[in-house]
Amino acid sequence: MRAIRGAFFDFVDDPFLRPEMECLRYIADGLLVIDDGLIESFGEYREVRANYPAVEVTHYPGKLITPGLIDLHIHLPQTEMIAAYGEQLMEWLEKYTFPTERKFANPDYARRIAAFFLDELLRNGTTTALVLTTIFAESVEVLFQEAQKRQMRIIGGQVLMSRNAPDYLLKDPATAYAEVKQQIQQWHGIGRSRYAITPRFAITSTPEELELAGQLKAEFPDVYVHTHLSENRKEIEFTAELFPECDDYLHVYEKFGLVGDRSIFAHCIHLEEGAFQRLAEAGSTITHCPTSNFFLGSGLFPLHKSHGAKIGLGTDVGAGTSFSQFATMAAAYQTAQLQGQSLSAFKAFYLATLGGAQALSLASLLGNFAPGKEADFVVLDWQATPLMQLRNPELPVETLEQLESGLFGLMILGDDRAVAQTYIAGRPALQRNEAM
Repeated sequence: MRAIRGAFFDFVDDPFLRPEMECLRYIADGLLVIDDGLIESFGEYREVRANYPAVEVTHYPGKLITPGLIDLHIHLPQTEMIAAYGEQLMEWLEKYTFPTERKFANPDYARRIAAFFLDELLRNGTTTALVLTTIFAESVEVLFQEAQKRQMRIIGGQVLMSRNAPDYLLKDPATAYAEVKQQIQQWHGIGRSRYAITPRFAITSTPEELELAGQLKAEFPDVYVHTHLSENRKEIEFTAELFPECDDYLHVYEKFGLVGDRSIFAHCIHLEEGAFQRLAEAGSTITHCPTSNFFLGSGLFPLHKSHGAKIGLGTDVGAGTSFSQFATMAAAYQTAQLQGQSLSAFKAFYLATLGGAQALSLASLLGNFAPGKEADFVVLDWQATPLMQLRNPELPVETLEQLESGLFGLMILGDDRAVAQTYIAGRPALQRNEAM
């Protein structure tokens, strides 16, 4: 057993559905007791400490402790090519992405990048991620192996591509089906690993491949489906040419049985209202990837028009420009502002924590400090830089208004420097010593 003392902030309900102040929990001096990687007890320091007088306590004065951040869409193989200049989606894939993904045929290269990738997530306070790999089975193996070394909860899968890409990134659908089936049996539900059937997008899969993806989903109904949807107008037009029998882009995935309550669709910028409604009715998730949408000039995701579909936040590295969910939250705020809307700091942090867990059907395991859940959390310093020190009050704060102001300053100005420590299954994951 171990215990963590400090100022804590989490959510107990959805602030998009109920008044914000009824959905959050702030404890200025709290204690989190951890036993074997799980939360044993949580509450006011004096009350909880009385029940665990002998447990060793690590104290983080002046810091804010939140649940670990959750990234619902990120590309492992695009780590090295982040900040690639000058193209929109389709041209960007051809010029930068596909040649970089080719390197993952080399297992040593794949492992080196996977290790860097996971450590970079941890440096930025991300404890759970939904990850795209490549068509190469090695890229899946090393991701899960490296994640298990770190005890991280990672969802991922082999990318399915059988047309409209360079030959070196195409794979026969039957071969891919057999490889993915073997990977599901090897990795899904083993430790903290989960598997996602991952057609890159409709353009790069033949109808045969999408049919086999749907067959896999029917065989293994508790695995995830992870893909892109309605990101770029050229992409949408090309999809319509390839699938003229379908009413719209979403219908392509519906036709092959890939739309359900464990389906995650990145971007969804240009969907019609009816498609948003169908996603909500199916219980599917939309991942809002605003830094990527800005960088590639794809458009503005209309969060306010999502009709109750589950929403998460994705960095979408490497079209996304940062591993930090603070940067993602800041860009989500700017996206809303450009549409005459607003996104509060509380709602942004909800999407990155409990909202992300609910979007992944993992809220029974992750997302807040409820006893019995996994002890993944992050210790944040919202005065990490001179400017943030000038901008933000010292912790603990006395009011929820001060809390929201500090959180907003953190999400607009923060980066990896604001992450004092990341905990995975109750243990520190960074080589930093910020506690007393």
